Amino acid sequence: MRAELLMIGTELLLGQIQDTNASYMAKILAEAGIDLYWKTTVGDNPARISEALRAGLQRSDAVLCSGGLGPTVDDITRDCVAETLGAPLEYHEDLFKVIEERFRAFNRPLSENNRRQAFLPRGAAPIANLNGTAPGIIAETGNKVVVCMPGVPHELRAMFDGVVIPYLQWKYEVRSTIHYRVLLVPNVGESRVDYAIADLIESQRNPTIGLLASPGVVRVRITAKAPSRETALAMIGPVEKEVRRRLAGLTDAIDVEQ
Repeated sequence: MRAELLMIGTELLLGQIQDTNASYMAKILAEAGIDLYWKTTVGDNPARISEALRAGLQRSDAVLCSGGLGPTVDDITRDCVAETLGAPLEYHEDLFKVIEERFRAFNRPLSENNRRQAFLPRGAAPIANLNGTAPGIIAETGNKVVVCMPGVPHELRAMFDGVVIPYLQWKYEVRSTIHYRVLLVPNVGESRVDYAIADLIESQRNPTIGLLASPGVVRVRITAKAPSRETALAMIGPVEKEVRRRLAGLTDAIDVEQ
């Protein structure tokens, strides 16, 4: 299956906060064997959010959204999902009672605008939020799905690990993992490393090889997709051995990133 991330919030585009949710989800998706090919960041604008949702559903099986599920007028993710899927928002009294209970547990006053969080696109299911008040959303459309989670990191992570990943693995029968090893090549330019292993990169399928240059070191990432971590490591082994052999003439200080 293919997943993509849709990160929603003008504060992300303004650089007011770091997008730690995207990096976290990307890491967990890889461990779960789910391919991630796209990430889009969009502000709190209904037309652009809807455009991003439509594009995501055309090219991916699952669009995983973060942000915009709060009670305020600029929290419009659920509205955009409803419009994009042609599934009008419907009020769920039982869901509002759960939200009321969450506010009592947190000893916080409940405002009338919090009722917005009890609306779901028709046919969608809520995701319980054990660390906050805004429920998540799972909205299926044909064989595809839009999943919405709060932007608060500890709320998102609990939903993502506890519900979303198991759901995606079940729905799309995912039975694999994506594992990688990163070799650190110090004091050698990226172009020299590329020249030494370019044919390996060009002929790659599984495992794949990628380069990342940073000050003083080039990272060589070897990634394998396999039924288990152990199998992935066994696939990576011969490729790593050949990469090390090719680079031995450039440096003898290759290390493995922890």
